[in-house]
Amino acid sequence: MSIRITLGTARRVLTQLRRDPRTVALLLVVPAVLLSLLRWLLDKSPGSFDRVGAPVLAIFPFVVMFVVTSVSTLRERTTGTLERLLTMPMHKLDLLVGYAVAFGAVAIVQVGVCAALALGPLGLHVAGNPWLLFAIGVLDALLGMALGLFLSAFARTEFQAVQFMPAVVFPQLLLCGLLTARASMDHALRVVSDLLPLTYAVDAMQRVTASTGVSRSVAVDVVVVAASAVSALLLGAATLRRRTA
Repeated sequence: MSIRITLGTARRVLTQLRRDPRTVALLLVVPAVLLSLLRWLLDKSPGSFDRVGAPVLAIFPFVVMFVVTSVSTLRERTTGTLERLLTMPMHKLDLLVGYAVAFGAVAIVQVGVCAALALGPLGLHVAGNPWLLFAIGVLDALLGMALGLFLSAFARTEFQAVQFMPAVVFPQLLLCGLLTARASMDHALRVVSDLLPLTYAVDAMQRVTASTGVSRSVAVDVVVVAASAVSALLLGAATLRRRTA
């Protein structure tokens, strides 16, 4: 890998994003609006936003980054940009890590905006360190980015890339423990839930909300999410084709 090439790739991706105001709005504005809508929806239920607000800070960045990254990567493949880049003396990891750096920078801003909004005007109360809440949110956004990069290799059109949402994202949303406590799930569903990385992000957020300090369980959750993101990025490098179909 080359740091110069990796940073050059990140700079190119950020420049492209800056020139696309609709994508910027999707990344930065839409999650904040949805978070505000959720607070408004739960306004008549005291304590409900404190219970679900932190997990949602993990879920929204995950979903948005997954969609934007998978579609952006596929667009570069179908337009021939990816093929031209890979004919240069560039390792696949240079390209993917460059994407990760670029979208990681966006994730920091995205989660920062949402966390500041939730902890400030929306009145989210957490027992743990707010900075830990922010760090887990960024990590989960990176997980969504890495999965988007990996799964974009299996799509031929942008529509097919979006179709991965019901197959990959929705099951994680249903089984992560936000809608139903995992302890009350059927054993088979609990086993599947244990295999899904979003489960550990939501668990970490719930623990940070409920208790002070960094427990061993939170540390394990963070390690699992980070390992899942790195694994998805490495799988993305392994499946990245040098030639378009």
